[in-house]
This record gives sequence, C-alpha cells and structure tokens, in this order.
Amino acid sequence: MEKRKIKFSLVYRDMWQSSGKYLPRVDQLVKVAPHIIDMGCFARVETNGGGFEQINLLFGENPNNAVRKWTQPFNDAGIQTHMLDRSLNGLRMNPVPADVRKLMYKVKKAQGTDITRPFCGLNDARNILDSIKYAKEAGMIAQAALSITYSKVHTVEYYVNLADTLINGGADEICLKDMAGIGRPAWLGKIVEGIKKMHPDTPLQYHSHSGPGFAMASILEVCRAGVEYVDVAMEPLSWGTGHVDVLAVQAMLKDAGFDVPEINMDAYMKVRSLTQSFIDDFLGYYINSKNRYMNSLLIGPGLPGGMMGSLMADLEANLESINKWKVKNNQPELTQDDLLMKLFKEVEYIWPMVGYPPLVTPYSQYVKNLALMNVMQFEKGKERWSMIADNIWDMLMGKGGKLPGKLAPEILELARENGKEPFTENPQSVYPDALDNFRKEMEENGWDFGPDNEELFELAMHPEQYRTYKSGEAKKAFEEDLTKRKAEGGGLFPKPAKAETAGQEAPVFNGQPTSMKINVNGESYNVTVSYGDQAENVAAPAPLAAQPAAAPTEAKEILAPLEGKFYQTKSSSEKPVQVGDEIKEGDLIGYIEAMKTFNAIKADKSGKVIQIAKASGEDVEEDDLLVLVG
Repeated sequence: MEKRKIKFSLVYRDMWQSSGKYLPRVDQLVKVAPHIIDMGCFARVETNGGGFEQINLLFGENPNNAVRKWTQPFNDAGIQTHMLDRSLNGLRMNPVPADVRKLMYKVKKAQGTDITRPFCGLNDARNILDSIKYAKEAGMIAQAALSITYSKVHTVEYYVNLADTLINGGADEICLKDMAGIGRPAWLGKIVEGIKKMHPDTPLQYHSHSGPGFAMASILEVCRAGVEYVDVAMEPLSWGTGHVDVLAVQAMLKDAGFDVPEINMDAYMKVRSLTQSFIDDFLGYYINSKNRYMNSLLIGPGLPGGMMGSLMADLEANLESINKWKVKNNQPELTQDDLLMKLFKEVEYIWPMVGYPPLVTPYSQYVKNLALMNVMQFEKGKERWSMIADNIWDMLMGKGGKLPGKLAPEILELARENGKEPFTENPQSVYPDALDNFRKEMEENGWDFGPDNEELFELAMHPEQYRTYKSGEAKKAFEEDLTKRKAEGGGLFPKPAKAETAGQEAPVFNGQPTSMKINVNGESYNVTVSYGDQAENVAAPAPLAAQPAAAPTEAKEILAPLEGKFYQTKSSSEKPVQVGDEIKEGDLIGYIEAMKTFNAIKADKSGKVIQIAKASGEDVEEDDLLVLVG
C-alpha cells in the first residue's frame, strides 16, 4: 500500500506572535528566508497577516516593502506562501469596509501571497463567504478556516456542516484552525472524517498551538483521518504557547507510516541560529518567559496561543494597577500568578454566558478583557459587568456576526438597561465603503499610492498606525521603548545589575515629600518641594488641566476607573463634554482605550463641568482626575 503524503507549512510569522509582541524586521526576514528554503521540507510558508503588517508600522518600516521582499524568495523557489485574514475584520481587530477588503486581496496577490486563510472569530459563514469570493476574484487560493473550540455547542456536526457550507460557497481548501490547541484529538479526527466523506478531494490543513498539550496527539489523529498539510514551528520558538516542532512531527508521522519530507539539518541549524540571534538582538525583550512553557491550565479557559504574548504584557500593567489600589487600601498585594489564575477562572465562568464565541482574534481579546475587567472590579469590592467596552457590546449584540450560543438572561437584562438592541442583518452592511475618503487623504498629503495601490490599502486598513508611521512618531516611540528595555531588562532578559559608584552614597529618604499635587481655585498643579537651603530650587507650577477650571464652591471629582489613554470622543459624530456643560450621573464623559478596546466612561456624579483635566490621547492612570464638576 502506498504511503500517504503529509506536507509541512512553516508558520514563521505566527511563531513570533505567539511568543511575544514583535516580529523580525525585513532585513532579518530576508536573511533567514534562503535557509528556510534550504531545509527542503516545507511545501508552504506563512508570510504575512494582521500582526505582521502592524508590527512593521510600529517599527517605522513599510509593511508593503516587507511583504514583497519576504515572499519573493519563496515564490522563486516554488514554495507556496499563505496569509491569515480575519474576514470581516481584514487584517485588524475591528470591521473593514467591503471595498477595502476587496483591495486587500488584490494587493496581497500582487505582492506574492498565494493562499489566504480567512476565518471569522464567530464562525459566521456570511463573513467567510464574502472573503472567499473576493480572494478568488483576485486570483488567490481561498483556504477557509474553521475556528476550532470545544464546548457543548461546538459539535462534530457543527464543524462538518460549516465546512460543507464554505466548500459549497467556493472554498478551495479548509483549515482546521485550533488556535488554542484545546481540540480533543479523537473529536478532531471525527471532524476531518466527516468533511472528507462529503468532500474527499478538498485539501485540509491543520493548525494548532501546543500550549495545553493535545497538539501532537491531535496531529496524528487528523493525519490518519485525511489531513494533507500540517502547520509546524521550529526551535527556538516551538512549543510553549507557540506550535509543535517540525522535528518531532516528522519523526512521529514517519514512524506512523506516512510519507513525510526529509529535513536538511545543516539548514535547520542555520535557521535556528539566526532565529536565536533575532531574539538576542531585541525581540527577546518582548517575549514573556512564561510563554516558553506549556500549560495545561489553558484547557479550561481555552485562551489562544496567539494572544498569550499580549496577555502577559497586559497582566503586568493591570497587576501594577490593582496593587497600587491594594496598597492604598491596606490590602495584601497579588502576584502575577494570582491574577492569572483569577483571570482563567473568570474566562471559564463568563464564556458560556456571552454565547460561546470561539476564543480567537478579536473575540478572545474581548472575552479576556471582559473577564479581566470583572476581576479588577472584584478586587476593589465592586460588581461583575460594571465596565463593558463598546467593541464587546458589538460582539454581544451581533454586529460582528451571529454568536454560536445564547446570551445569559443577566446579559440580556444588562443590554436592555444600556439601551442595546440585537442586530441580525449581514454585519458588512454596518460598515460602508470608505476608499474614496482615504484616496482624498492620500492626495491631500501628497502621499504615493504605491504599486497596485498598496499604500492606499495600508492607510485604509490601519489608519492610525499608518499615519503615525508616516509622521515618524512610531519609529521614535519604538526606539525609545527598546532603549528603556535594554537598560532596565525585560522579557527573556533579566534586569541588569546596578553598577556601584565608588564614594557615592544612596540618597536618604527623610519622610518628607519631594513633589505633590495641589489645587488652587479648582485648577490642579504639580509642584516640586525642597527643604532648608534648597528652597530656591522650587519649580514653577505647571497646569495639568486640558481645559481651564472655574472656581467651584463644592467640587466633585470624576476619576479614571482604569489606566489607558483618555479620549473625549471616539468618532467625529460625537460631541465632547465641555466646561460649563451640565451633566447627570450616568452621562458619557469620554473613553479610556485599554487592551485594544474603548471603554465608555460614565459620570458617577452630577453637576456643572468645571474642568476637563485630561486632553484627548493623554495617558491616564487609575484614579486620575478626568472631570471636575460642581
């Protein structure tokens, strides 16, 4: 009997995204590409997707140039290139107009990407079917993805029927995207068998993260059931919250009787060495060491490997915020592990209540953010659901697609209290075409549209990041952050030991403040305080207010409930609160952007606005003054 072939796909981009925040620069990618080819074992390589392009912008690099240079060697070698896209959300976290989605596939095809892998975070076939149509019109291979998760509503029949719908709708291939690695091996095998029974000639590809520990068994099961392609990673970024290692998969499948490609180990070691050099250069500063370990505690919450890098970074900031409050209120501080376990338990608790959305971008972030907000409120003696961001309400109400399960009664009641209405139309209808507006902006700024309108696409897909990239502010901010991390340590690198200076004594703290915040006639000032002979060094007061304050008789403070960036509005259609306005308890006063979502901030006091203490876009910490009323 002839051995059945299994082909490998290297998820080089996702290896990095699943471990930390950043990805290699284009010069590094171009350097490693020839050696990946020389390994001789990859039929496919993942070359781009959402995180990839946004990271280029954050570096201050042109993402279109990076994609073209990265795909070219593989195109020349006859290795297929593939990308991940988020269907309705394109390459970003939030929905994209249809004309921008159509342009995306034309641009990516022109840049050398052969296959697109559209998925919907809710498995709403309407969103994926549009992407299949647009991709094929652009000449790409459409590999529709099933977002795999494990619950009472996500049955074998559910996934087989979804695959049938997508294949009948034009999908050339199907990917089982097991983004959290929580698909049970035997169960996955049954899904593959069901799809192959209905569509024996449709190629299937399996993608899994290794974190919970099922992945190797799952790969063996799906290959036995009929999968042709398996996504793999390689050292030093395999395993952990990433993906299984190609060496282990190849050995396992060879022993099981499959025809698998041989690996050029000299080239493997070269790629391994270069990847490690990229970590040592700077990328390791953005990789949390906990993400290098497998963790079966992830089975319960089902959080995906791809978001664990950003999750650990979020936890650091939120832990600091919680502990500041606890110290202020004479309560014992939490450790990161304490907070992580509280978060895992809360995700597991609320997931059924919010309709079982598959925990994949962006809905994994939304459920995680909602759970984390609940935990933070609990720790401060407040109630669950006290803060739900607008993006999360859109998910709950159906503006991104239909939820697989039903909302819990208390969520429905909360929606009614907040005036939220269920949405059942096609999600794309909410987001009208927008390319003409972006063309106008490009022309007004004198910006080059680039070959195949790729620069227009980049602006339309990532407006804020692209503008910051063009201004040079993105690169400046990244370089400043990296310099700070190299000086202070971070990620995989420990904090450097402090150099001792001979003959220099540490300053003695005498219990007296060196700075304080004071309020004069309703206006806040930061002042530096010195004592004794240093009195002449007292700094002049610097006003904090974004808008001037009038003198109140009885001033009441509205404080920031969390840290992030404060915005008075999030769209041009909204009218910002201004000094002199009368506001009532419950009125919207602005937003705080935290963890990639906009959290509506409502007044907890009534009165006339005396002061707007923060400007739009300004960083705020928890309990910072936002608005003063009297």
